[in-house]
Amino acid sequence: MNNLNSILVEGNLVRDPLLKSTAKGTQVCNLCIASNRYYKQDPNSAYEKEVSFFDVETWARLAEVCYAKGKKGRGVRVVGRLKQNRWNDPEGKTHSRINIVAEHVEFRPEFRKEAKPSVDSFDDEDYSSDENSELEMAAASSKPVGKELETVAF
Repeated sequence: MNNLNSILVEGNLVRDPLLKSTAKGTQVCNLCIASNRYYKQDPNSAYEKEVSFFDVETWARLAEVCYAKGKKGRGVRVVGRLKQNRWNDPEGKTHSRINIVAEHVEFRPEFRKEAKPSVDSFDDEDYSSDENSELEMAAASSKPVGKELETVAF
């Protein structure tokens, strides 16, 4: 039995995505997300800002879509799992890094530059690496009148 390992992070891309291929030709896209948290030390103080940075990797078709749709500053929501990478450097010292392996990525609306923003002036996408969830997503998605939302599942 697998233990629960799930994470949801929402923020903005810190830089443009980086697309690579493995030796077998599988696409891998690396993203870095900044997520802001605002809090007060005490009730009479001003809000303080805390920024956390998360490294995210996407695979296969999801990687290609993230590379094509992502750009620095764009808002994203990532659902995935945590993965711990361990390695030894040439001096024998052990290192460890935790990153997120994305299973589902949603891109926040990207407003087009126009004189007046209209209802149709955004691009909101929702992508998933789970090929079996296409019917579930189609059944769960309700499209508001006057807005065209693009929902794609892989």
